[in-house]
Amino acid sequence: MSGILDGKRILITGVLMESSIAFHAAKVAQEQGAEIILTAFPRPTLTERIARKLPKPAKVIELDVTNQEHLDRLAGLVKDELGGLDGIVHSIGFAPQGAFNFLEASFEDVATAMHVSAYSLKSLTMACRPLMPNGGSVVGLTFDAQFAWPKYDWMGPAKAALEATSRYLARDLGKENFRCNLISAGPIGSMAAKSIPGFADLAEVWNTRSPLDWDMADPEPAGRGIVALLSDFFPKTTGEIIHVDGGVHMMGA
Repeated sequence: MSGILDGKRILITGVLMESSIAFHAAKVAQEQGAEIILTAFPRPTLTERIARKLPKPAKVIELDVTNQEHLDRLAGLVKDELGGLDGIVHSIGFAPQGAFNFLEASFEDVATAMHVSAYSLKSLTMACRPLMPNGGSVVGLTFDAQFAWPKYDWMGPAKAALEATSRYLARDLGKENFRCNLISAGPIGSMAAKSIPGFADLAEVWNTRSPLDWDMADPEPAGRGIVALLSDFFPKTTGEIIHVDGGVHMMGA
């Protein structure tokens, strides 16, 4: 039986643990016929260990998205492995602990959050652009930036910047047949989430407001959303944010 990603070559960032949304995107992508390559930082060996739990082997490349040398060498390394790319998954976000105090955060901490979490969508896409002469699909992960969330602090503006960056990439690369979209996922108990102070308070919102039952231990729905956007089933959708959050985004009081 054929899959919706048959023949696609996909680069996936952010596979840190089996609980990572990116891990489930990689798993479903392979199940749907894709060849994948993973990037990791700062511990590629950790990602290599987790990658052994995927249905098929996957090469892991070290990539610090704030390091221009890493970005410059990326296309060559991926070309040697896959020949080219049809899709990119951006599952990268980081803020220093100081950025989780909104009023007291230093600009240095805020700048780091913006660089890693938002600007990197542009830098990663541009690094991969030579591998995608016919365009392709770029999919990132956000946490709905319409709202000021408890405890999220400067990661909120960083995600707002990510959402704007995706729209501008969609605008500027559309003529090259690039589609740039985001999945806005509900809270998942991943390593990244657990690094946010007071994450449990944030997650409690979903227990009381989600129309669909929301399971913080199940990253697969978000992974499936990513794979859907990587496929050819959304050929004219770009600059969009698809919510995979159980419906919380549309609930009023």
